[in-house]
Parts: sequence; structure tokens; C-alpha cells
Amino acid sequence: MRIAMVAGEASGDLLASHLMRALRQHLPQLKFCGIGGPKMEAEGFEAWWPAETLAVNGYVDALKRYRELSGIRKQVLKRLKADPPDLFIGVDAPDFNLWLEEKLRGAGVPTVHYISPSIWAWRGKRVFKVKRAADCVLCLFPFEPALYARHGVQAHFVGHPLADEFPLHSDQAGARELLGLAPDARIVAMLPGSRNGEVSRLADSFVATAQRLYESDSTLRFLVPMVTRHTREIFEAAIYRAQAQDLPIRILFGHSHDAMRAADVVLVASGTATLEAALLKRPMVIAYRLANLSYQIMKRLAYLPYVGLPNILAREMLVPEFIQDAVDPAAMAAAIEKWLYDREACRALSERFDTMHQSLRQGHAERAAQAILPLLRRR
Repeated sequence: MRIAMVAGEASGDLLASHLMRALRQHLPQLKFCGIGGPKMEAEGFEAWWPAETLAVNGYVDALKRYRELSGIRKQVLKRLKADPPDLFIGVDAPDFNLWLEEKLRGAGVPTVHYISPSIWAWRGKRVFKVKRAADCVLCLFPFEPALYARHGVQAHFVGHPLADEFPLHSDQAGARELLGLAPDARIVAMLPGSRNGEVSRLADSFVATAQRLYESDSTLRFLVPMVTRHTREIFEAAIYRAQAQDLPIRILFGHSHDAMRAADVVLVASGTATLEAALLKRPMVIAYRLANLSYQIMKRLAYLPYVGLPNILAREMLVPEFIQDAVDPAAMAAAIEKWLYDREACRALSERFDTMHQSLRQGHAERAAQAILPLLRRR
């Protein structure tokens, strides 16, 4: 049997590789093809295009690349209609995959969408598109299946892969030893994002926040994990613009999880890293800026009063958020200082994060495979 998959970006590549492995435990001869990344290829995936092809940052970037991505999508559809797979799984990338799923489902190919789009946060009307496109939706968060049930869409909560990956107890001392940090150091980790645009829009504000914190407490040290050489250069340029070369900022290549584990508080761009910080039980302050046009569009379509995943899961403002024009170094420094000096608040937050972690820890790959197998057995 053959499954076609389209996964966008590194996160989709990781999710899909785990799912491939779990499915092969039940059906060893399964073959996989489509759009995927190196982790999927390591599991035997036949990649027609790399997963990074689908990476976009906001509406503006998506509009600039619309013709290119639309052309790729049409080529994938043509190829799959000419030689239909037994199942199609769209992994994240909803703007790309839902269109493809709807066309393939109309041609008689069973379809799965993994993971659920954020219909609970913005663009809620997408639930009708999902209903047309997918025979089954796999959800990372426990509140999502009920939202789909209201519209007659089959959906399964499978848990979050990060909750399985991260231990329930975070070893701060071990992380500090690994990074060569003093056990009693006072550390703030700063994660301004993984994409060039994200880092460009936040770097100056993050450096200014560090300056304010250091003026108040010269014992503080700052860790800044960077994903690529280019993002590192962007952040270093912000340090030079602020004439902050004397700040005790240590830029790491990778090691984002180690930096967060080692930290007392995390200043983090909105995104998956906020959930990672919560699973590591770290107090955090969330910041985010989009290109102005992208922000105005999302603001009009948004339904929730918060954007950080820990706040969305808790359905309350557990940790402070500073979005767009509210990204202010003085305010962010004050919010970080609150976590640095209020141990009782940090303890209570850690307990909430522990409960969150337990609820998401479900053995996601096997649960996802169990939801998909009935569709394959019908074939």
C-alpha cells in the first residue's frame, strides 16, 4: 500500500516521520511519497520536493510566493490523480494541503489532515473547508475534537509530540553544567524566533530589554540560541546598533531547549517555542511582531484575546504577552523581573504547566496511527 504525504517545514517533517514509523509497526510494507524533509527521508520517504519549499512567514510572504506554491500544488495533484495512493495525509500547511485534500477526496482518495488548523483562534470558517477536504482530522489539543463534532467532522485527539518528547521534570542543573554556566547564575534565555523576518522584527527590542534588565541587576546573564548563521548575524547587528557589546549575552548555535532549561525566565517569540518553555516548566514572557499587513489581517480574523500556546491551552492569560506595537522593552523587562523575584508565582505557574504537560502526553504517533489504520483497512 502507498500513502502520499505533504509536510511543510521542520515541524511537519518531524511529525510525519514519527507517524510513518508508527504506521509501519502495523503495516511494514507501506510506501510513502510526496513532499517531505530529511527526517521523513530517513524513514524511507520518496520526496518529490523538500518540506522547506512550503515555508512561509505571514500573509505577505505567502502572497509573494503564491504563484510558485500554486504551481507546485497543481503538479502534486496531477501526479497523484494519475497514480492514486491508498491514502493522502496532509501534515500541517493547511493553506496548501486543504485544497489538495479536497481535490483528492473528490477523486476517491481517502484523506487525513494532521494537524488541525487553529479554527479556535482565527479563521473559524475554515472548519467548513476542513469538512469538505478531510475524512479524518488528527488534533494535538484535547479541546479540538468537540469543535469539529459540532460540524459533523470526524476528529481524534492524539496528544502533542513535544509532550511525549520532553521529560516531566526539567533538569536545570544539568543544562547549566552542559553549557558551562555557574549553578547559581541568574539567567534569562531570549528566543526571538527561527525565521529571518521574526528575528529582524524583534532583535532590537530584545537587546533593549536585556540592557534594561542588566542596568537593574548586573549579575544577570543572557542566552540567545540561534537556528542559522543568518539569524545570528541579524541579532549581532542589533547588539552593535544598541552599542551593547559589553552586555553578557552569549549567542548559541542551536541548543534552544538547553538554554530554556538553564534559564530562570524565558523571553520568547510567539510560536511552538512558547509550548516548549511551558513543557520545560519555565516562566516566560511572550513577544511577537508581524509585518503590518499580515498583522492587520490576522487581527480582524482572530477570536481569542491571546496568541501564546500556554495561554490558549489554559484559556486564560497565564503569562504576559506583548504583541505588535505593545512590544516595549521597558514593559517586557518589568514582566521578566516579576518572574525573577516572585518565587511563589513561579511555583504556581510550574504546577499549571505540569498539569498541561500531563494532558498532552498521549503517545501521539501510535494514537495517530490507530486513527488512520481503519481508513487503510477499508482499502
